[in-house]
Amino acid sequence: MTSQDTVTPHDGTLRVLSTGDLAGIDITLTDVLDTVEQAYRTLAAGQSDNPRKLTVKPADGHSVSYAMLGRDGVRNVVAIKTSYKHGLRESRERQHYYTTLSLYDDVTGLPVAMMDCGRIGSLRTPAVTALLARECASPDARTALVIGTGTQGRLALPFLLTALPRLERLMFSGTHPDGIAAVRDQLARHFPDREPELVTDLDRAAQDADIIVATAGGHTPAAVEADRLRPGALAVLVGHGLAPSTLHRADRVIATSEAQMQVTGTDMADADGRLPAVDVELPAVLAGTATARTSPTERIFAYNSGLVVTDIALGHRFAQLAAEQGLGTEVALWR
Repeated sequence: MTSQDTVTPHDGTLRVLSTGDLAGIDITLTDVLDTVEQAYRTLAAGQSDNPRKLTVKPADGHSVSYAMLGRDGVRNVVAIKTSYKHGLRESRERQHYYTTLSLYDDVTGLPVAMMDCGRIGSLRTPAVTALLARECASPDARTALVIGTGTQGRLALPFLLTALPRLERLMFSGTHPDGIAAVRDQLARHFPDREPELVTDLDRAAQDADIIVATAGGHTPAAVEADRLRPGALAVLVGHGLAPSTLHRADRVIATSEAQMQVTGTDMADADGRLPAVDVELPAVLAGTATARTSPTERIFAYNSGLVVTDIALGHRFAQLAAEQGLGTEVALWR
């Protein structure tokens, strides 16, 4: 199945997929994991392009914008993702966040779709975390802790269990009632026989965890220090919730992209404004050309910054499913 056969409107119109259109598409966690992993493998093979993202942030720090361009060499799709968040100093309820993905077929030269990228990101990010955990966690890992109950925290446990079914104890930390309920609901939806444990003593929970995933927002007071990590622990940073010491005192540092980490990971820099070197990147690990963990007892810090090639692959997958189901609105934008 080629992209242009099932996705691209041949009359040159653009399929616009709204938040509601994408919410109605059913996709399994395994499908998401496979799609994201394929995107990384394709990048590692040199078949895709993922340039460094562009960032714009005003001096007073009230907003931040990103622009990301990429090309998937297997799907033959070029895409541009934009991300804009306003009100960074405000509470979560008062912030505004918009992210879009525009896809173009690089065989026909025609537009494929433009979509709200919110659901793409809410699936892609925990999927990447799960791949990091699968590759970097200790072979004996049985306990996972998720810090934060926002968009990225709510699917973290279901994806971790999909990638690591051997996990036994599932903990999470959060303070927002709606977020806490959402974490429970998402796990029950995908794994109805599993019950997550809400923890209030974060330091104690961190000491018990083999895998820690920090997804909290910027206002969180949570900041797990390196001395709370047990031997062999894996700490994955997605948002906030880990102190810089977990990075600087790690035995090994893994990143989805060292270049992206240098752009978006500045809050983890030391007193001199420096970040440690990355030992290996995830695409190379998934491609089998590099090893993530070299010892069962080493403490690993993993930085999940997301790469646009994964958004492209997953967005294209959603565009395929939407076309099959007749979802979206076709707009004659260039007429």
